[in-house]
Amino acid sequence: MGYSPLLTDLYELTMLAGYLEQDMAEKHAVFDLFFRTNPFQGGYAVFAGLEPALEYLEGLCFQSDELAYLRGLGLFSERFIEFLREFRFRCSVTAPPEGAVVFANEPLLTVEGALAEAQFVETALLNIINFQTLAATKAARILHAADGAEVIEFGLRRAQGPDGGLSCARAAYVGGVRSTSNVQAGMVYGLPVRGTHAHSWVQAFSDELAAFRAYADTFPDSTVLLVDTYDTLKSGLPNAVVVARELRAKGHELRGIRLDSGDLAYLSRESRRMLDEAGFSQVKIVASNELDEFVIDSIRDEGGRVDIYGVGTKLSTCAGAGGGALGGVYKLVAVDGLPRLKVTSDMAKATLPGQKRVLRAVAPDGGFVQDVICLEQDQPRLGETVYDPCNPLQHTTLPKDVVLHELRQEVMVSGGRTVAAESLEVMSERCQRELARLPRGCLRFINPHRYKVSISGKLNDLRARLIAKVLDQGA
Repeated sequence: MGYSPLLTDLYELTMLAGYLEQDMAEKHAVFDLFFRTNPFQGGYAVFAGLEPALEYLEGLCFQSDELAYLRGLGLFSERFIEFLREFRFRCSVTAPPEGAVVFANEPLLTVEGALAEAQFVETALLNIINFQTLAATKAARILHAADGAEVIEFGLRRAQGPDGGLSCARAAYVGGVRSTSNVQAGMVYGLPVRGTHAHSWVQAFSDELAAFRAYADTFPDSTVLLVDTYDTLKSGLPNAVVVARELRAKGHELRGIRLDSGDLAYLSRESRRMLDEAGFSQVKIVASNELDEFVIDSIRDEGGRVDIYGVGTKLSTCAGAGGGALGGVYKLVAVDGLPRLKVTSDMAKATLPGQKRVLRAVAPDGGFVQDVICLEQDQPRLGETVYDPCNPLQHTTLPKDVVLHELRQEVMVSGGRTVAAESLEVMSERCQRELARLPRGCLRFINPHRYKVSISGKLNDLRARLIAKVLDQGA
């Protein structure tokens, strides 16, 4: 999917023009993209959107009609328009692989190169990474709640526009939801597509049984019947059983029934009982209707017998406490080799200066213990003190029995990719492996365990020195 360079905020272009006029466009700069709070008040996030982000960066150039539009705004000089005509992204990018489990305050993407180029891509990178990471995280939470049951992404009709529908289907796959009702997403990303029929299908016929029979005649090997148009247990289920018998007599089998209203825990239990008693234990029960991780969790707690969950609105809009938007930011951390720091009265919003690495401490059993952010040339020692990035007065020590692994790798150098594109399958499998290595408490929906993300002593000292310098200048 191609992205126009005009997918940006106006201030990126005005800053770009200013850098050109001030002869600053080629200054060496480093930017970090990160978020400050784990989404959904949860214990983790799932990194997604890297592949479309790299596609955007590789293809970044201004077409003639786009330059004509900018010229027509009357804001920019002809020199700047000509500068944009030759503008390309030639920076380097460091990032985790898609599907990796990540946490608040640690750099995800780091972009290094000419100030003009590194600055300009801010808005588009945030747009791509913020939403896809949020959607992948929501999908992972929903899949965890389903506890082995299949989940289908049903959210296109409530998604935030056509691109939101496509992006959600892709990101949901990274998070573990491996099928969608979105046919375009099926074509674009190679996703399995699934679906049944609407209530309007049933209403279009003289009666429910006639509607079920017509659908089964049309799709004898993939029939899933929506049984709640009139009365689930008194009408829908009995009619579905009639059609199931008729299909079996013709050498076919009913694939499933769908519940889209009412008490899904109770109805799924009763549906399972009625289907089993009629000899159709193989028929799957699909549930939909405003589902999210909390509703699915409650259905399971109440003994529901759902085999497949169709999750729409709450997934495609990333709804829920702490959802809606990831809140990722893109901050300048170095210019011409000198660290830069944003200082604010809120310590939690002070940035981490300098070019950095992110290390993950892994226990002997393979479990993730904590992450440590350090300066690029720093190598934290096991047993040393590390500090909370939001409150330096809180500190802990790196365990002595862990192994430190690099969380990120260089994925682009001088504007060219250095790693091959991965399949969504590989990303999804990585996500499930990494979630399994987290402390179990991180997966809780209520009051999850707080996974430690720390900064090294040297990075903590650098930030303290820079803060003191800024305060002295303002005194």
